[in-house]
Amino acid sequence: MTGTRPTRSQLIQGAISVVVVVGIFWFVLPQLADFSDVWRTIRAMTGLEVGVLAVVAAINLLTYLPVNMAVLPGLRAGEAFVSNNASTAVANTLPAGGALGVGVNFAMYRSWGFDNASITLALLVSGILNTFVKLGMPVVALALLVILGEASTALVVAAVLGVIVLAVAIGLFAGMLSSDRLADRIGTWLGRVATVIRRWLRRPPTVNPGARAVQFRHQTIGLLTSRGWYAAAATVVSHVTLFLVLLVALRQVGVSEDEVGWAQVLAAFAFGRLLTALPITPGGLGVIELGYVAALSVGVDAATRAQIVAAVLVFRALTFLPPILIGAACYVFWRRRSSWRHPIGSRSPANPEPIASSG
Repeated sequence: MTGTRPTRSQLIQGAISVVVVVGIFWFVLPQLADFSDVWRTIRAMTGLEVGVLAVVAAINLLTYLPVNMAVLPGLRAGEAFVSNNASTAVANTLPAGGALGVGVNFAMYRSWGFDNASITLALLVSGILNTFVKLGMPVVALALLVILGEASTALVVAAVLGVIVLAVAIGLFAGMLSSDRLADRIGTWLGRVATVIRRWLRRPPTVNPGARAVQFRHQTIGLLTSRGWYAAAATVVSHVTLFLVLLVALRQVGVSEDEVGWAQVLAAFAFGRLLTALPITPGGLGVIELGYVAALSVGVDAATRAQIVAAVLVFRALTFLPPILIGAACYVFWRRRSSWRHPIGSRSPANPEPIASSG
C-alpha cells in the first residue's frame, strides 16, 4: 500500500513470519487437537450461531471508531472507519505492519486537514491508552480468578508481576504529566533508551527527547482534560467487545461454562492481547491462536480441546480477515475520494504546541 520496495530486513522478517505461521498451523496445532474434529465442529455450527457471532464481531469493529475520534478532535466517523480499517489491513498483512499502519494513519489524517502536532499527539495517546488496557486486563482477570478460587500459584505470581509492570508504566506517565522538570528528565531517560535501540537498528538517535516530552505533557493535559474519560472508556469498550467475540465463539461451538469459565476465558484473552506486542508475525497470526488454545485447554479432554481450537479459529477468522478486506477497499476509497481532502492544518486546533513527529 505504501508503494515502496521492501527492505532486506522486511524480507527477512517476512520469511520468518511465514515459517512461524506454517509451523504453528501445520505442525503445532494439529498436535493439540485432531483437525478433522475441529473442522467437523465448525461445519456443525448453524446459520443462526454464525450470524450471532458475525453481529458481535461487527459491533467490535465499530467500537474502535470512538477511540480515534476521541483522541483526534474533529475526526468524523467515516474518516475514523476508513483510517482504522486501512491501517489494520496493513498491520495484519505486512512485516512490521504495526509501524506501517501508523504511517497509513498519519498520511490519511494529514490529507484530511490535520497537522503533524495533532496527529502525533492522537497516535501517542491512543497507543498509551491501549497499552494501559493491555497491561491492566491480565491483572483484572487474574484477580477475578483468585476471587473465584480458580487461580494457581503461578497465576498469582504472574498477576503480581503484572501489577508491578502496570504500576511502573502508570508512574512514568503520571510523572511526565506532573511537571515540566520531571517530564524533561523522564523524556531524556527514555530518549537514551530509544537511542540505544535505534542505534542497534541503524537508525539516527532521537532529537531533543526531553523538550519533546515537555511539549507532549502540555498537549496531553489539554486533551485528557477535555476528552480523557471518553477516550479511556472507548478504549476499554473496544477490548471488552473483542473479548465477547471470543467468549461467544466458545459458547457457540459447545464449550460450556463448566468446561471453561468466563473468567478463565478473560485471563486467556488478556494474555493473548499481550502477545500482540510481539512483532513476530503480521497481526500476531499463528502466535495468538496458539496462545489462546494453550491457555484455554488446561485440564480439558480431547473433545473439548478440539472445540476450543475450532472456536479460536472462528474467532480469529471473524476479527482478522474482515478488516483486511474492508481495509483494502478503504485504502482505494481514500486514494480516490478527493472531496475529503483539505489543506494540512486547516482542521487542527488553533495555536497548537508542536511536537516533532520524527524520531
